[in-house]
Amino acid sequence: MTSPFDLTGKLAVVTGARRGIGRAMARALAGAGADIIGVSATLEDTGSDVEKDVLAAGRTFEAIRTDFADPHAVRDLGDNLAARRRPVDILVNNAGTIRRAPATHHPDDDWATVLQINLTAQFTLTRAIGTTMVARGSGKVIFTASLLSFQGGITVPGYTAAKHGIAGLTKALANEWAPHGVNVNALAPGYIATDNTRALQDDPTRSTAILQRIPAGRWGDADDLAGATVFLASDAAAYIHGTVLPVDGGWLGR
Repeated sequence: MTSPFDLTGKLAVVTGARRGIGRAMARALAGAGADIIGVSATLEDTGSDVEKDVLAAGRTFEAIRTDFADPHAVRDLGDNLAARRRPVDILVNNAGTIRRAPATHHPDDDWATVLQINLTAQFTLTRAIGTTMVARGSGKVIFTASLLSFQGGITVPGYTAAKHGIAGLTKALANEWAPHGVNVNALAPGYIATDNTRALQDDPTRSTAILQRIPAGRWGDADDLAGATVFLASDAAAYIHGTVLPVDGGWLGR
């Protein structure tokens, strides 16, 4: 009997795949049997760490370099992927950036860049690929949300607005696409030790305060997202729509 978590024969697109959470997601999906198209603004054409991960799992890998701050590049990426003979079965919208500055001094350019990369580009790409999924009657879309899809954060107004938007977009698309066999959900990572959280990790006061609030007693690792990613991408999650699933060491339950 085939496992409901088996992704053999599926094609997954993972954005922000070069490092951190995206790389861990791509590695997990490949381990479950999926072939991977990795997308990142700085992804090497060949020889990247994520490519090595996927090939080591016995799956195929294709690298696409796309700057998600460029709306035209994102539209071209969506058109490219939607027009291919082999359809995208799983879309993982993980690309993102963060800008830290108090709201009273938060630059307009930082706000615009964060909203474009973390929200607008996500919709543009999902609309293109999701259209093919709806027409085909199947597909899985997974957004990377955040604890700041639920909370306000400190000195990251653009990031918080975008991640609240991702939670809403997840529900909105699920409402429209669930009747067509397309599952749209999101993962909300907690405090994961990645480059995006380096400033917090290096701040002794903030790091201590964060650790004291996490019931699991540690910062998360990118691989802590692996199981939840495979679950939402698989048939095991066939009746799950519009959910934002925290993977946070218990932070939100505190």
